[in-house]
Amino acid sequence: MKFKNSILFAASFSLLTIYACKEDKKVESEISAVSTTKNGKVFTVDNATSKIEWKGYKVVKSDNTSHIGTIDLQSGEVTIKDNKLESGKFVADMATLTSVDLKDDAENLNKLNGHLKSADFFDVEKYPTTTYEITKVSDAPEGSDYNTVLDGNLTIKGITKPVQFNANVKINGANVMIATQPKDISRKEFGVEFQMPVANGLIKDDITVQIVVNATEKK
Repeated sequence: MKFKNSILFAASFSLLTIYACKEDKKVESEISAVSTTKNGKVFTVDNATSKIEWKGYKVVKSDNTSHIGTIDLQSGEVTIKDNKLESGKFVADMATLTSVDLKDDAENLNKLNGHLKSADFFDVEKYPTTTYEITKVSDAPEGSDYNTVLDGNLTIKGITKPVQFNANVKINGANVMIATQPKDISRKEFGVEFQMPVANGLIKDDITVQIVVNATEKK
């Protein structure tokens, strides 16, 4: 009997150890080397018209089970050389994170925004900014709906991961416009682990993000 109890204790201890190790596993950054140069003309991001657009989903990924929102850019620059995008870095102000689909429902809007900014999700007090730094600029393949491929480092909650976007870049004299293709990213890769009770509808791991930038030549 004692031997049997010892086996049960050992098995239980092993399971607890495995679980504890799994819980203690931290998400780590994976940073791509920056290969862009900054020799061209500098263009400053227009904060009033530049933003990150996002969409989050519950288990069934559809417009009826999602929230749509924006995060304003607080700063950023791009450089243009030989009439082509050369480099860029954008900083988003997480305090401006808001849901667009609830704009006419103040009570639920405040609840959702407050929860998204809390430590359950983006912990805005501790991590006030999100950044995307372009590490490489390439021409899009022929036949693509986009003219540029951007490789870059996306940093959310202090965790950096390489993320590639297809993008349309338009250069018109003193103005530059960049609009990326909407892209699904895994929130868990950036340490956003919160999950709702099943009865309330599970939250999908994927978040769809799109970066929209308007910039003017720096005087």
